[in-house]
Amino acid sequence: MAAFLDPAADPADSGLQPAPAEDAPAPPPELVALAHAHGVDSTYDPGSGPVPVAAHTLVAVLAALGVDASTPEAVRVASERHRAELAGRLLPPCVVVRAGRRTAIDVPAEARLTVELEEGGCWALPAGRSHWLPADLPLGRHRLKVRTPQREESATLIVAPQRLKGIEQRGWGFLAQLYSVLSDRSWGMGDLGDLAELAQWSGNALGASFLQLNPLHAGLPGAPSDPSPYRPSSRRFADPVHLRIEAVPEYPYADPAELGELGELTERAGRLREEVLRHDGLVDRDGVWALKRQALEILHRVPRGAGREAAYRAFVEREGDWLERFATWCALAELHGSDWHGWSKSLRHPGSPHVAAAKAAHAGTIEFHRWLAWLVDEQLGAAQHAAERAGMAVGLIHDLAVGAHPDGADAWALQDVLAEGISVGAPPDAFNAHGQDWGLPPWRPDALAAAGYAPYAELLRASARHAGAIRIDHVMGLFRLWWVPAGHPPTQGAYVRYDAEAMLGVLALEAHRAGTHVIGEDLGTVEPGVREELAARGILGTSVLWFERDWQDKGAVLPPERWRSACLATLTTHDLPSTAARLSGEHVELRHRLGLLARPLEEEQAEAAAELADWRTELTRAGLLAEGAELTPEALYAFLLATPAELVGVWLPDTVGDPRPQNLPGTWDQYPNWRLPVADPTGAPLTLDRIAAAPGTRALAAGLAAALGRRTPARGAA
Repeated sequence: MAAFLDPAADPADSGLQPAPAEDAPAPPPELVALAHAHGVDSTYDPGSGPVPVAAHTLVAVLAALGVDASTPEAVRVASERHRAELAGRLLPPCVVVRAGRRTAIDVPAEARLTVELEEGGCWALPAGRSHWLPADLPLGRHRLKVRTPQREESATLIVAPQRLKGIEQRGWGFLAQLYSVLSDRSWGMGDLGDLAELAQWSGNALGASFLQLNPLHAGLPGAPSDPSPYRPSSRRFADPVHLRIEAVPEYPYADPAELGELGELTERAGRLREEVLRHDGLVDRDGVWALKRQALEILHRVPRGAGREAAYRAFVEREGDWLERFATWCALAELHGSDWHGWSKSLRHPGSPHVAAAKAAHAGTIEFHRWLAWLVDEQLGAAQHAAERAGMAVGLIHDLAVGAHPDGADAWALQDVLAEGISVGAPPDAFNAHGQDWGLPPWRPDALAAAGYAPYAELLRASARHAGAIRIDHVMGLFRLWWVPAGHPPTQGAYVRYDAEAMLGVLALEAHRAGTHVIGEDLGTVEPGVREELAARGILGTSVLWFERDWQDKGAVLPPERWRSACLATLTTHDLPSTAARLSGEHVELRHRLGLLARPLEEEQAEAAAELADWRTELTRAGLLAEGAELTPEALYAFLLATPAELVGVWLPDTVGDPRPQNLPGTWDQYPNWRLPVADPTGAPLTLDRIAAAPGTRALAAGLAAALGRRTPARGAA
């Protein structure tokens, strides 16, 4: 029987890349129907109309969902099995409803419904009435039970708030990459002590409302390590490389000999810091961690007081199995390397009895990594408290990356709810004809629902614990993700749908409980209705000035009164040119020097100049720029404040004219991505104190405060 998966089209077999999806014939209707039944789209739109997804891509994606569709007969069997499973259920694996709404439950007429509440107690709905869940169910994670004369089933019931709390007062804040903000006290890269200092300064002295950060997730160990904060080993735990060593409470109580050793490490760290600030200007994350690891091993031997010990044990109990698995992975990675796929087969699953034996054998190392996670949690909490004490209305905004590295701790610990042999990315579009593959395994929507969305909820809970808001990277992934099967180019992926009502409901519940706001990074290709749904749930979007155009009017720049209010408005992001570079044209020159331009230099420069001319015209029309004057960062930020955007983000390097991007997409070793400290216009690195003292910083903050109708605190305010 003919196979849908043609070996000749498999790059692993032929050595050739599969043909582009738009050149492949449309898949058979039976395969399409099976794909749709499992939430897999059979077409996508790159901006020029629907394109069919190739049959072999659908087969590979379905296989990652545990569905065999390799032949027509397999498709028939899988379709029948799926229909039988749906017909045989009394309940879906998880039910997510919104508080204040009566929700119908489709169960047999004779069924009895019972809700076991999270906080105790039970609600029973008598038989013989319509099967509706009442509107006044309390928020939380409950248990829904259905009983008929023949059988009983249960499912997780999540009651989520209809809408998150809004921003109470418009405000502005800095966008910063923590590693890039060094002080004279840090050990070669910005740390959590610097974070607290940055929050205190910008809140007290400048009147900032928030401070948005790059992801602080635990990185994949090894040297050289991957510096990207968006490909972490774990999104659940922050990286101990960010610790301020001297702020560990046990530091003063080390014995005299070890205090001397700590002093030597501090001196070496000072030389490393000076190397960054005075010489090559690149953050050496691996060098910093090598020194901090030695210091932390010393501090781990210092006895903890009774109160500290009780706090640590409470943390371990609160973090539960995920912490245990994370610490175990860290210990095993030190022994066997960070790619768990290459470990002995007996260690590749956290539930293996061999892993249990390894835990007993390496209990000391596992305990060390649990302790590190606790220290980072403490210092993150201290930084958020510093932001609150500085008067920030929001405080810290932590960034949640879209996924974790396939070789890392989360991929090992959560492999039962992640799709094997799949990475997420983006389809080809008008801006990137080749698509994107981010190399991150996605949640399996079916497995996530079967788990009651508990792993996702716990991840959100951890992200929000020490935050005034969380930023969800690629928030469109709560609706659908572009899955790229292993061995396929990004052009040969498919969109897989998630239960957006459930994903948003869980997000809303955890954010509500933590008292945090939510910001979604909704840049790029966004299908119709997504931004409206996010706004209806109280989730802010992200608007970048250079992208705000009216595409129904030949791409005319969008005047401030037509911007949406439910957003964080910025001039740039970590993946885009700094404002100084865009205004000077240096961003085009940089890409030209690195061979990244798709068109001749003159064409790119002409387009960049035309873009600036458009915005110059608009700012002049809006009364924010004198006739004939050149664009300035101050004028552009004033434009952002002329929009109704609830939050305005200021890229910290813009305050000192740093022209360099922190990350240049499309490069690996051609550009020092994620390793640049904040610098002046010449590229000379600046410490946090020098950034704070720079004339442009205070002037920009004063302009923002004036536009908001407020006064900045007096100079030197504490």
